[in-house]
Amino acid sequence: MNKINSSRKLRIAIAGLGFGKKIHLEALKESHHLIPTAIYHYKKEKGPLLENETGLNFYHEWGELVKSKNIDGIIIATSPESRFELAKEALVNKKHLLLEKPVALTSLEIEELQRISLIHNLSVCVDFEYRAVPLFLQTKKIIDEDTLGKIYLIKLDWLMGSRSDPKRAWNWYSLKEKGGGVIGALGTHAFDMLNWFFGESINVSGKLSTSIKERSLANSSKLLEVTSEDICIANLEINNFDRTSIPCQVSLSSISKNGRGFSLEVYGSEGSLFLRSENQKDYVHGFSLKFSNIKDNTSNLSADPHYNFVKTWTDGRIAPVKRIHDLWADSINNQTPVIPGLSEGLRSQRVCEAIRKSSENGITIKI
Repeated sequence: MNKINSSRKLRIAIAGLGFGKKIHLEALKESHHLIPTAIYHYKKEKGPLLENETGLNFYHEWGELVKSKNIDGIIIATSPESRFELAKEALVNKKHLLLEKPVALTSLEIEELQRISLIHNLSVCVDFEYRAVPLFLQTKKIIDEDTLGKIYLIKLDWLMGSRSDPKRAWNWYSLKEKGGGVIGALGTHAFDMLNWFFGESINVSGKLSTSIKERSLANSSKLLEVTSEDICIANLEINNFDRTSIPCQVSLSSISKNGRGFSLEVYGSEGSLFLRSENQKDYVHGFSLKFSNIKDNTSNLSADPHYNFVKTWTDGRIAPVKRIHDLWADSINNQTPVIPGLSEGLRSQRVCEAIRKSSENGITIKI
């Protein structure tokens, strides 16, 4: 891995003015290991405003940014369509990366990024931030300790209303070919969680549908077609870490107004576990964890203190993203692999692709 002077903070650039500026930049400001140094946007005219807002150096030429000797790593939080080419050029120029998900539009593209990162010995982290949320870490601990016994059934519902308003404007999210849709937004996280908690999905069947088929451009009455899915229903067969097979049902939606939010139910021979949040406005705050034993005694569980955040923000996403930043920084400074990284991104992407193929062909897909 590229040698970095660990006595100084790693100099980080951000590409992406949505999640990148709103979440990653705020997390970087609190980092002991990373320092925000530059911000990128392809529109040159945004430069003066962004430099004034952020205090960072502005780049509008990607080639200039990735060749800069003043940058150690780059966070890429652009729309999915552009991520692969941006990431590939950055890796060729020996920059460490933190990528938003979906990492790329296809698993072949992720495999190409893996190949280049291994050649240049670079750290590529993927922002699966739920791996850093205290009650998710507690859930992982309970499952790993075999508290539930033999797991019989997993059910994951993620029913959100972020796109339930038909008047919400058309944008890249409305196009499947640009990486839009509920699979990219929620599914990539969901399938990574399942892999982390239980093991790899080996057989997948699914059905995708688009409920709101047209949306208008902002400040326009012109209607454009929506090709991305807003509902995903899937059945997975998971090869558990003990080599047993677990059936799993997954329901994802971005058009469920006042929906139940997130709900993971795990049913085992020794008890059941329920990880839930009805909070539609914050994807991290508001989770609860309950355990029911074989005598039907139910208890509310808290996370072990060492899982808790040192600091939290009004926006619940900042704290787990900062924790992911720390993992990435440790990987770079210690020259060790990072988890979650491209391997985790690839496993999640393969499930997404299998569901799309199953929905198109009406068959079960073996991964």
